[in-house]
Amino acid sequence: MESNGVPIITLSSGRGMPVLGMGTCETLGKGSHERERLAILKAIEVGYRFIDTAAAYGTEEVVGEVISEALQLGLIKSRDELFISSQLWCTDAHPDRVLLALQNSLRNLRLEYLDLYLISFPVSLKPGKITADVSEDEIFLMDYKSVWAAMEECQSLGFTKSIGVSNFSIKKLQELMSNAKIPPVVNQVEMSPTFQQKNLREYCKANNILVTAISVLGSKGTPWGSNAVLDSEVLNQIAMARGKSVAQISMRWVYEQGVSLVVKSFSEERMKENLNIFGWELTTEDLEKIGEIPQCRILTADFLVSANGPFKSQEELWDD
Repeated sequence: MESNGVPIITLSSGRGMPVLGMGTCETLGKGSHERERLAILKAIEVGYRFIDTAAAYGTEEVVGEVISEALQLGLIKSRDELFISSQLWCTDAHPDRVLLALQNSLRNLRLEYLDLYLISFPVSLKPGKITADVSEDEIFLMDYKSVWAAMEECQSLGFTKSIGVSNFSIKKLQELMSNAKIPPVVNQVEMSPTFQQKNLREYCKANNILVTAISVLGSKGTPWGSNAVLDSEVLNQIAMARGKSVAQISMRWVYEQGVSLVVKSFSEERMKENLNIFGWELTTEDLEKIGEIPQCRILTADFLVSANGPFKSQEELWDD
């Protein structure tokens, strides 16, 4: 199946999801509302049908505005043409706060339901304002069993069609799934040719969890961003030989690994370029060269690591 030329993948919940989504991540809501509005509207106009937002991005309200505008302009005939995902932030990762947080996201988005609701990180923070300035005594080990049960309730009540997680390692997925009645359909994680996540991808595939890749192009322009992907000599050589952009080569590689991906661009030209990663393939030689690229994580989430918290090192947070 396809939607506007973008393949649709069936999640383990039975719901269809476009393999390519428009990201809306702003650093804790510090972006320009109008710039975001125009970019998301343009994305729908050029063919994107999967919009990825989160409470922590500060973009839910503008996504809601754009959905209404897209309907008024006739860019889409109904809300059902769109696949909208949002995320539960760590301050609401407590069993009594999950449903309320989702309902607040729905109000912001002006929607009756989400297509996918994710837990942002496998950590709970003290309830309160969303901020990256977290003190050590505000970080807690998540009660996976009760928080996930609350996520399952959100799906049972019809407020979201599917549920999943983000930034979960194999070990943390195993712990969550040991008590899950509804397994997570998605694990959204950093993945690119410079951070290939092979072991995690294999585990998720074996357990029917779709990996959704973020930071596919290095998240340039964010505090954690990197030029490793766009400056990669290997990727630049392949791009030149294939008559493609480095971004297209990176995105195509990710897609060929059997995962979905979320990318963000404000440029109409790049949005269209990003949609043009289907209908051609990388060669075996290309794949071998990409497989030899040095690996490095860029999304470290240092603010969740604390000497007195549940994760005292990067290794403990990510189970590296």
